[in-house]
Amino acid sequence: MTSIDAIILEVADLAAAERFYAKAFGLGPQLRLRESQEPTTGFRGFTLSLVVSQPADVKALVGAAVDAGAAVLKPVAKSMWGWGGVVQAPDGTIWKIATSAKKDTGPATGQIDDVVLLLGVTDVAATKQCYLDQGFTVEKSFGRMYVQFASSGPVKLGLYRRKALAKDAGVSPEGSGSHRIVVSGATSFTDPDGFAWTGQPVGHLGA
Repeated sequence: MTSIDAIILEVADLAAAERFYAKAFGLGPQLRLRESQEPTTGFRGFTLSLVVSQPADVKALVGAAVDAGAAVLKPVAKSMWGWGGVVQAPDGTIWKIATSAKKDTGPATGQIDDVVLLLGVTDVAATKQCYLDQGFTVEKSFGRMYVQFASSGPVKLGLYRRKALAKDAGVSPEGSGSHRIVVSGATSFTDPDGFAWTGQPVGHLGA
């Protein structure tokens, strides 16, 4: 089994991003930041999901993100599978906050149960094979639609078709330039859609 140690977001304004994430989510060591001026436009091909235990926590985290400067892409709403909302951080990263619970069991705690990195890819089967070759094992798979990999680390990894992931986030799938993300794991490689992994220690990169 291969796992993700940390997500490294590349941001144009490091100090501003540090302030935002400290106020909005307070994720700690699984989220790192570093400055980058690499050009990027539109959808960057990935989203980050925060999974929580109840609707009150979805509302609280979305509210905290908005108060810190995030834009709402999808307001918090109830659906067949639970509750969720989508925001875009000032640095451009898209965050989905969600729960499978239909009702609250108590007041909001702000606790995040899982962090999930979802990559929007051109060919799910081909990218899935790339990750299998790197030592990942599949936990769930729905044909060419979605793959979730097993992980013992603080961040889980899934693959979606790019257009489907963009639709879920409430944005256009069009985009170009840098993904503005590097994944810290066991090895260094680049997947078929250009997402870079580093096996080097990330050190202290902020947030």
